[in-house]
Amino acid sequence: MTSTWKIELIPVPVTDVDRAKEFYQRIGFNADMDRQVHENLRFVQLTPHGSACSIAIGDGITEKVPGTQEIQVVVADARAARRQLMDAGVEASDIDRQPWGNFVYFRDPDGNKWSLQALDYRPNG
Repeated sequence: MTSTWKIELIPVPVTDVDRAKEFYQRIGFNADMDRQVHENLRFVQLTPHGSACSIAIGDGITEKVPGTQEIQVVVADARAARRQLMDAGVEASDIDRQPWGNFVYFRDPDGNKWSLQALDYRPNG
């Protein structure tokens, strides 16, 4: 029997925790936790609406360089996701139509790259 593995948390490197937190909340992420654990560790957990996986930003979270993280998520509707980003004041790409899905790309304030993929055969995202 194979055990079930579920991705829980992805660290996202940022330079300004408060600016990044505001950005992710503006595009619809829920701020689940914001805790100063100790002087060198601030942990902020944010979860996209409907996701079982969260991101973590903060101080002392990751050694990755801000702007180097790439994350891909699945959305139900690429057009609606792009409109949500644009309405929040976020620059988003035009819809990139590929045989394996429709994509919208955007970056957070530090340059971390997000790909939103809409799959016709998975209409609920």
